[in-house]
Amino acid sequence: MNPADFFEGGTVTVSDETYTVYKTTRRDPGAFATIRDETETTVVAETGTIDESTVVEAEHGWKRLTFEMVLPFELVGFLAAVATALAEEDVSIFALSSYSTDHVLVKEADLAAATRKLETLGCVVEQ
Repeated sequence: MNPADFFEGGTVTVSDETYTVYKTTRRDPGAFATIRDETETTVVAETGTIDESTVVEAEHGWKRLTFEMVLPFELVGFLAAVATALAEEDVSIFALSSYSTDHVLVKEADLAAATRKLETLGCVVEQ
């Protein structure tokens, strides 16, 4: 399988909401995503929606781009292709995967460059 086959005509939606990536002292049940490892808990949530008393650090101003397609587990290099393409435009990403698809968060200031680049790959970007 080739990642380019999934880009061509694949839909990417841009969130209306703006997100913050939080380092917190505990999980948040209303968060979009929670990542917990041996050293920290990271919560991705709509800005201003979590208990601020749990926040250790925060990085504000992210938009979520969701690849509205089922990405098979056998597909190799999809996120690598996305990251490389956006890196060519000097766009930093925060990547998250769910069971069926991938999401990348990009800074609001980089959203236009990110969407243009994804469109050049063949994606249909819906905002």
